[in-house]
Amino acid sequence: MNIYEEANRCLLCQDAPCTKACKTGDPARAIRAIRFDNHKPALQWVKACTDDDLERAEQACIHYNWPIRIKEMMRAIHPDDVTAPYPSLAIDFCGIKCENPFFLASSAVCTNYEMVAKAFEAGWGGVFYKTICLQEIKEVSPRFDAMHSNATHGDFYGFRNMEQLSENPVDMDFDILRRLKQDYPTKVVIASIMGQTEEEWMKLAKMAEAAGCDAVELNFSCPQMKHKGMGSDVGQSPELVKTYTACVKKSVKIPVIPKMTPNITHIAEPAMACVEAGADAISAINTIKSVTMDTFAEVTGRRTISGYSGRAVRPIALRHILELAQMCDGRIVELSGIGGIETWRDAMEFIQLGCSNVQVCTAVMQYGYRIIDDLILGLQRYMAKRGVNELQQLVGESLEKFLNPDHLDRDTIIYPKFDKELCVGCGRCEVSCYDGGHQAIVFNYETRQPRLIGTKCVGCHLCRLVCPAGAIGVSKRIPKK
Repeated sequence: MNIYEEANRCLLCQDAPCTKACKTGDPARAIRAIRFDNHKPALQWVKACTDDDLERAEQACIHYNWPIRIKEMMRAIHPDDVTAPYPSLAIDFCGIKCENPFFLASSAVCTNYEMVAKAFEAGWGGVFYKTICLQEIKEVSPRFDAMHSNATHGDFYGFRNMEQLSENPVDMDFDILRRLKQDYPTKVVIASIMGQTEEEWMKLAKMAEAAGCDAVELNFSCPQMKHKGMGSDVGQSPELVKTYTACVKKSVKIPVIPKMTPNITHIAEPAMACVEAGADAISAINTIKSVTMDTFAEVTGRRTISGYSGRAVRPIALRHILELAQMCDGRIVELSGIGGIETWRDAMEFIQLGCSNVQVCTAVMQYGYRIIDDLILGLQRYMAKRGVNELQQLVGESLEKFLNPDHLDRDTIIYPKFDKELCVGCGRCEVSCYDGGHQAIVFNYETRQPRLIGTKCVGCHLCRLVCPAGAIGVSKRIPKK
């Protein structure tokens, strides 16, 4: 059994019937741990469960096709091999002490007091509150769309939104921020703001400081603003972002964090302008301009370009973070990473490229604030396994591995290695290698086994990537002949 495939089928129910039926454990929590890349620690939630307990849980499953194979899944997991104490995830960001690096991104997931308070209670370290402006905001309906695989429901890999900024009155939002900081003093409260003029930017920043916010984020990046001279239109101009960053920096004492747009050829150009104007950190990325074609997402029969997010954009976000980290090159400016973060491994990738904290939006919209449990668990367990005591030790540790293409080793090769015991004989490797690679695999139709032709193989590893059984690994790197 592939436990991740089975866990991905789970509906992640609210008030899960499987757990209510089990009584001696929490199989729903264990399945959620597997779904979010914590399969070994998952056993702690079912360690007291008998087979009968798990069978009752399975019988209570409300999946619309067939029940999740809870007992088989749990019995397929080996005990956790990490016994070291889990370290703290505390880290400083712009001189602000954060209990962990996981923040809500400025978006629909943090639009009022109750939402943010619930997130803080769940364990999130901070919030970049939904962007506040002085203009009247009216949203459209519907304003969300999603990209699914094969018309599946509920689980999507890409998400499109036409959401703009906070619809609340300005004074209401700053009162919410004031109460949040007052009621949750150990949490980090950051106001995201957007103005049209220098006066508006400074006014909003001063209001954020007066409300007790720990920092202010400058939204230079919203891709679907109704009003001219706001959002990503500004973020593409180094001159404008430098001017607005400088005026805000002069008007407040709290850290100033410009948020960059990915809808630009060179993200480092406006980011560097912000740094020159005194920015304390850079947030990146906002959503990517996109088009989806589902008629159910039309607004009175019309469509528009809007922002794309979700796990599909993570590699693009990481590329921008890498460019920003390389741009900094020793300068004292910190990074806050955003874009497609669902699991602790996703977050770790941003941290290893130089981010002191990460922001999450789409995954929360899809699965709820509860994902913080596995974000924290997974990152702590990873640190304990490696013997890392402070999260700061991971920040930027992968940067030295990135080189320009002309500096990469082109004189050696790694051949794929076939595991006959794992191979199920589907022949997918041969299909892809012949039609999309270098015709280096021969498939025996009688034994249903692939064979590599070493003289033709170029070590591209397409076969390994398409193998559905995980039966293709790697051999040692050797010199090319």
